[in-house]
Amino acid sequence: MTSAEDEHWMRRALELARAGEAAGEVPVGAVLVRDGEVLGEGWNAPIGRCDPTAHAEIVALRSAANALCNYRLSGSTLYVSIEPCAMCAGALVHARVARVVFAAREPRAGAVASNLALLDAAFLNHRVAWSEGVCADEAARMMRDFFRRRRISP
Repeated sequence: MTSAEDEHWMRRALELARAGEAAGEVPVGAVLVRDGEVLGEGWNAPIGRCDPTAHAEIVALRSAANALCNYRLSGSTLYVSIEPCAMCAGALVHARVARVVFAAREPRAGAVASNLALLDAAFLNHRVAWSEGVCADEAARMMRDFFRRRRISP
């Protein structure tokens, strides 16, 4: 993919993050793409779904797997507004996603670059290529503003 394509799909992930925020969730959005076609997408929804695993990445992977009737999502790229946690990184490996592109790092729970290099672990049976930084400032600002507002109002 070219950087223009990466930016296009990351902008969609940011739109999804805003939809999640409007629904009262932490603003993280994800879109799974293969050959220029959206396979699945979602935003953080653990509060609304009463499901601790309903992170944006997992929602997008489940959507794609259900649509394709296949838990293997080979050849796909996941665009996500914030660095995946360990659970989501593990799901990317199990789904055989080819690549993940995240906008901004997650200093507390990020498991791709910030705290762990999980996707680079030699013991895994599948490698997920990754890159970061596409629309990073916008994604980081969205998270900062969200948590700033949350601290101000109960």
